Amino acid sequence: MDIVPLIDRIGENPTSALFGLITGVIFGVAAQRSRFCLRAATVEFARGMMRDKVAVWLLTFSTAVVWVQGAQLLGLLDTSDARMMAVPGSWSGAIIGGLLFGAGMVLARGCSGRLLVLAATGNLRSVVSGLIFAVVAQMSLTGWLSPLRDKLAALWITSGGRNMDLLAAAHLPREAGLVIGLMIALLALELSRRNRIGFARLVFASGVGFAAAVGYGLTYALSQVAFEPVQIESLTFTGPSANTLMFFLDRTSVLEFDIGLVPGVVLGSFLAAAATRELKFQGFDGPTPMRNAMIGAVLMGFGGMLAGGCAIGAGVSGGSIFAGTAWLALFCMWIGGMSMDAILGGRGQPAHV
Repeated sequence: MDIVPLIDRIGENPTSALFGLITGVIFGVAAQRSRFCLRAATVEFARGMMRDKVAVWLLTFSTAVVWVQGAQLLGLLDTSDARMMAVPGSWSGAIIGGLLFGAGMVLARGCSGRLLVLAATGNLRSVVSGLIFAVVAQMSLTGWLSPLRDKLAALWITSGGRNMDLLAAAHLPREAGLVIGLMIALLALELSRRNRIGFARLVFASGVGFAAAVGYGLTYALSQVAFEPVQIESLTFTGPSANTLMFFLDRTSVLEFDIGLVPGVVLGSFLAAAATRELKFQGFDGPTPMRNAMIGAVLMGFGGMLAGGCAIGAGVSGGSIFAGTAWLALFCMWIGGMSMDAILGGRGQPAHV
């Protein structure tokens, strides 16, 4: 794909934002139609069930791994210098941040990506939670909470000035990544068969994982021809939520992939919900859900920034390139989510919410 004419016409930064918009729209449509949500899968698993939520999550994750690893084997993509791989990762941040994010997403009734999707369909409680999440994420990035984040992240970092490539650390061939993805996909398809998940939902669940591959592919293509250095990145919502918030508050902000990503998700989710007549205003059911949602949003904002990514950024995008801290953060998000559900006595909101 020759993107040079596009860059010559609109410029590098607008092209990056356009690529973010495209990635976001694909994710928004697919996530809204598949009901993809790590929180729902975690709660379902914590309650001893392996039903549709777990199946959808596994299919999304495996699709991202298969597409990204397959593209690398074909020489179409190289994520060795992706944002998450090119800098030192924090083991301590992945553990602490992952646990906090996992607990927060159960309290808030959705991870950051799911809140964004729900907000676009008229869920006002997700709008409130999402705004709190973005503000706390920005505070953790450059504001009052950044010293605490830096201190916790510095407790234990990866060696060699880069994140750990799990495949290389295990001395596995590059083909192993694709094989692992296919094995997880087979498990997901078997669970889907047992739970009688329809074909359309399977396609959209795969579409969420495909969006992660699209993000990497587009930013990689741009990095190969851009005059200025371009970060190779994909879906994540902690940093982009904070950056998008500041973009609308600071007139000196510039367009980039993040700035297109969040509006893209909103647009895609809105269009998908409108097409199926699922747009509906919803609010808080009472003071306790509102309190839990606000606390959960705070935990996710700080935890996601500390962990180096949210349930999508670490759990799907980071996982698909086998970044060591991303896999650890994802594991801790599951542990944090299951622990919070246990603290709530399994009496929290149903897994499908």
